[in-house]
Amino acid sequence: MKQEKQRLVKRLMMRFKANDNINFNSVAEEAGISKATLYNKQEIRERIESLREQQTQVQTPKQVKREIDENNKDAIIVSLKRKIKKLDVENKELREQLKFAYAEVYKKI
Repeated sequence: MKQEKQRLVKRLMMRFKANDNINFNSVAEEAGISKATLYNKQEIRERIESLREQQTQVQTPKQVKREIDENNKDAIIVSLKRKIKKLDVENKELREQLKFAYAEVYKKI
């Protein structure tokens, strides 16, 4: 009985470290025991509930990326505006050079 509990706790910790979803259904299925058994064993029940709570508090990589994107959005906008302004100036200069090139070609005709 004690070894069974130790194996179950090890599996719980492995699932937690692998960031697998921890709930009574998944643990019961993996351990090959009924959910009722998990609910009835107070120590195991508390461990599952504790790990499940910890999982809800840890941000997923998608949440972290979304948060970073939101925080950097303003900086990205400013950077893109600067780039657009620089390209506009460059575009005007090239159009001016093109006018002179057309004038040179026209003189040769």
